[in-house]
Amino acid sequence: MEGLFRHYIRTHRLLMKHLNDLLEKYQLSYSLWQVIVYLKDSGTSTLVDISNYYQVEKPGITRRVRRLQESGLIKEVPSTNRREKIIELTSEGKRVYQVCREEITALEHSISEGLTEEEKQIAFQFLMKIQDNILSKEGFRSE
Repeated sequence: MEGLFRHYIRTHRLLMKHLNDLLEKYQLSYSLWQVIVYLKDSGTSTLVDISNYYQVEKPGITRRVRRLQESGLIKEVPSTNRREKIIELTSEGKRVYQVCREEITALEHSISEGLTEEEKQIAFQFLMKIQDNILSKEGFRSE
């Protein structure tokens, strides 16, 4: 299927534009949203854990965390290891997560309009297989 990835990348860019437009009213971007989602799912985490999960350099995660702390959406949790920074969502961060999650879910429903549940499941499996193939070539495993 020649051109498959070109179409995927174009679709991805369109989706990211819509997500960033949606998140902008909360002074967020998709990259900041990723940290919020990770913390919502894990409760507390280290910067290294987030960096490893998204395969992003630690300085990039550090900048995102600093911005989210300045916004009052995350806070540092005391740790016995001074070299390890542990963070979690604040109550405001949890509230913003919930509001954004509802809007993102509405966007997901809107852009998948006309797809059957079977088509959605096939698309999901396809993307997971592509991700697994990429990660296995890089020596990583998906979760």
